[in-house]
Amino acid sequence: MMDIGVVVIGRNEGERLQTCIQSLADSELFIVYVDSGSTDGSVDYVKSQGFDVVELDMSIPFSAGRARNAGYRYLLEKYPEINFIQFVDGDCQVYSQWIDSAHKHLVQYTHLAAVCGRRKERYPEKTIFNQLCDIEWNTPVGMAQTTGGDFMCRKQALVDVNGFNDSVIAGEEPELCFRMRQNGWGIERMDADMTLHDANMTHLLQWWKRSERSGHAYAQGFYMHGNSEEHYYQADVIRILVWALFIPIICVLSIPLFQWWSLSALLVYPVKIAHIFVFQGKPFGYAVGSAYSVSLVLGKFPQLLGILSFCVKCLRGQSFHIIEYKS
Repeated sequence: MMDIGVVVIGRNEGERLQTCIQSLADSELFIVYVDSGSTDGSVDYVKSQGFDVVELDMSIPFSAGRARNAGYRYLLEKYPEINFIQFVDGDCQVYSQWIDSAHKHLVQYTHLAAVCGRRKERYPEKTIFNQLCDIEWNTPVGMAQTTGGDFMCRKQALVDVNGFNDSVIAGEEPELCFRMRQNGWGIERMDADMTLHDANMTHLLQWWKRSERSGHAYAQGFYMHGNSEEHYYQADVIRILVWALFIPIICVLSIPLFQWWSLSALLVYPVKIAHIFVFQGKPFGYAVGSAYSVSLVLGKFPQLLGILSFCVKCLRGQSFHIIEYKS
């Protein structure tokens, strides 16, 4: 266990960060907390627990990837014996058995760059938005294309690709995993509980901003790697453009020809929602399954805003800033 480092990142996570740190406190691990301008006493708390802290220079545009890079590079410089890095978001509690299970798996299967497990929501019953997050985290077990924000990574695979891309403000883990896969490494989702997450999403605006952020991630990822053999994020961008831009435009432009009958084409949206419910949402029950189906369809509209925001910033040569959704 002495060849494992842990990078915790956070900003104003309060009690959630305390829970995260406490879940790691009794382990024999090299731990660093990277703070991104907290004003809630997070830095003082972590220092009081005896852990290393790196405070980012907030005059430089912040991204989670930049924070994780600062953390793992700090650990490798201070503790060169580290061979594996566990990344944890500051709003997550790590299950006690996860670190050991992930470590053993990576030692045994040397073709793997990274492994992740099941991230669960701490309060899925609190809001429908938390429940939607819990569904999102439950990805299929087995070989995968990406991880989420919590995962254990082989040092060599991380160093080979020079870590995260600092300029990627959302979807930084898939982008990292893409580059590692391009180098011949594998990614796996293990059938094991990994972390307990506290989304704390209580209102519609948070869901909207989170969806907008995902649209930005798709656009930036496609811009960077869309010409690759797997056409990274191409299908996602096309789906968003079709459902949130092309269909509404066609309906409006066809009004002079077909009058208001052209708007009947908008019935494709409830039909699509019903289709998703029958084939994907039904196992979650009527209420949650319906919300899940609606979110997948209507979420294309804030995602479109994320795509357009990315395009505008590119054209203007502006830097990218994180799209925050948590309270």
